[in-house]
Amino acid sequence: MAEVRVKICGLRSEADMQAVADAGASYAGLVFFAKSPRNVSIAEARDVALAAPVGVAKVGLVVNPTDATLEEILHDVPLDILQLHGSESPERVAEVRARFGLPVMKAIGVADEEDLGKLTAYGAVADQILVDAKPPKNADLPGGNGLAFDWRLIAGKRWFMPWMLAGGLNPENVAQAVAMTGAAQVDVSSGVERAPGVKDAAKIAAFVAAAKGATVPPRL
Repeated sequence: MAEVRVKICGLRSEADMQAVADAGASYAGLVFFAKSPRNVSIAEARDVALAAPVGVAKVGLVVNPTDATLEEILHDVPLDILQLHGSESPERVAEVRARFGLPVMKAIGVADEEDLGKLTAYGAVADQILVDAKPPKNADLPGGNGLAFDWRLIAGKRWFMPWMLAGGLNPENVAQAVAMTGAAQVDVSSGVERAPGVKDAAKIAAFVAAAKGATVPPRL
């Protein structure tokens, strides 16, 4: 059985990238969103991305980006995946994927059963889906709020596209989340920090170890 793959999001330094690499995570996320405490400038992101070893996929999180914004980022930052974390339509997701030639991960906020239909709709146009907790109304951040959703909503569900579980995960609950949802991939940001935007290498190592040690239920 394959190990759970882990994404650590919101890296802000080369030391963060080193911690991610040392822990054995598969993805490293960089946030390009000014309101986030994890926001990085293009110059900062370039330095962090260049510190990534082979085997760690560099993911750029953007929120409702224009083509000009994406062009500016990709001109300088060697990203492997674009993560669309705003209110982008399925048409916009397909457009970004076609125009920029990179795999696209689309984040979908889930709060109740009604939100699950979006996973299939966006899964038809995105390379991966990030199943996240829906942010509270009037929240400043579309993600990274440290909130979980009711994992029972997706327990036993199967989708045809690769997907990743996010929202309120930490070293203490990630194994339970995997066991309950069957997630083969997990994403964490605030759950491995000692302060907003400040990553903790020990927590990163503990999270990756707990995730990789989790038992993924067999697919039916």
